[in-house]
Amino acid sequence: MGISRNVERRTVLKAVGASAATLGLGATAACGGGAGSGDGTVTLRYAWWGGEPRTIAIKKTIALFEKKYPKIKIKPEFTDYAAFWEKFQTQASGGNPPDVFQNAVGFLRKYDKRGVLMDLKTQADAGNLSLENFRNGVLANGQVDGKQIGIPVGANTMALVIDRKAFEKAGVEVKFGWTWDEYFDALQTIQDKLKIAGDTGYFGIMYLYDLYLRQNGKAFFTESDLGFTQDDLTQWWEDGYKRVRSGLVADPKKIEQVAPKSGLSAGLAASEFTWDNFSIRYEGEGESDYGLAPIPTTNGKDTGQYLGSLMLSAFSGTKHPKEVAQFIDFMVHDPEVGRIMGYDRGILATTEQYEAFTPTDETNKGVKAYEEEVAAAGVLGKITPHPSGADVIEAAFLRLGGEVAQGKTKPADAAKALFSEAKAAFAG
Repeated sequence: MGISRNVERRTVLKAVGASAATLGLGATAACGGGAGSGDGTVTLRYAWWGGEPRTIAIKKTIALFEKKYPKIKIKPEFTDYAAFWEKFQTQASGGNPPDVFQNAVGFLRKYDKRGVLMDLKTQADAGNLSLENFRNGVLANGQVDGKQIGIPVGANTMALVIDRKAFEKAGVEVKFGWTWDEYFDALQTIQDKLKIAGDTGYFGIMYLYDLYLRQNGKAFFTESDLGFTQDDLTQWWEDGYKRVRSGLVADPKKIEQVAPKSGLSAGLAASEFTWDNFSIRYEGEGESDYGLAPIPTTNGKDTGQYLGSLMLSAFSGTKHPKEVAQFIDFMVHDPEVGRIMGYDRGILATTEQYEAFTPTDETNKGVKAYEEEVAAAGVLGKITPHPSGADVIEAAFLRLGGEVAQGKTKPADAAKALFSEAKAAFAG
């Protein structure tokens, strides 16, 4: 690959973003669905996962909403990611989920299949919710079988976070369109010159493998199955394990030892793939300077990228569908809400909120610049379908990839196990 003393500013952008979704607070769950009172006041339950900064910001937006709609009160419920979905599973099974809740693409078909999610097109048709002004086609992320069961609040895309100082010291240049071979050559240069691993463990990330598959005319999921073969996955994991043994990928035992700190910010490796808006963690954890770099490609052009998103969904059995729709509409379109939330859940999804929030710090400027540059490069495609059971398969991919990295499971055996677990997840 090309070697340069400087990393190009236009293709390596300041690492930034929002708090990682898995940081959380203790839950404050309430029992019972949305309620009404004698004076016409309606109470809605609103649940989300996230860290303290997200909770503080969301409570500010709730106060704004209640000021505009004094007859609608919001009862918040919040926790960390894992606990949220464990609780939601129980609530949904008991017919008692929150009226409005944060959602993600991996759970849409699962809970639509169970009749939990409201088709919000009905409320849009009634004039209670606008489906206009969503950026870069991201509204489609919440659509399943012609229904609008999620409304995006933010958008993000996969990125490569690099230790800028390490790349510059090694004389490695990164640019849009670089290939996987060039990426691995760069990591080899870093290993040779700096005596550190190049990557923290790319091959255990389901969403990165999805991009690689998309670059090669496939995808991780179809609408009802896996979109690749056991041989495909065996090869992916075999290549990854070889790079662990060669030292090009960091020792997974050392990665575990520094957890929950990232191996990148701990100085164990020079790069790590993640969602662009999660990248704030590196500035907070590490002592180097971090940047967002382009995804490597197969053909020198197509990255396979798309915009993922967090979204808001509604319970199909809510007693107050109109008020739920008004609340969601406010949360995704109101400019002041956009200024308060910033990029905590990704780049703001609607034009009203995107234009209302102007990042002033270098980190948030970096995420905005990265996503704008990706969009301008013309590489963004439509999101891969996520069938019911996708959340279970993602967890299995992470676990089995970790076993491969540590040499506990052979790649072929791990691939066979994933397909077996996927079959069970789809059947469930």
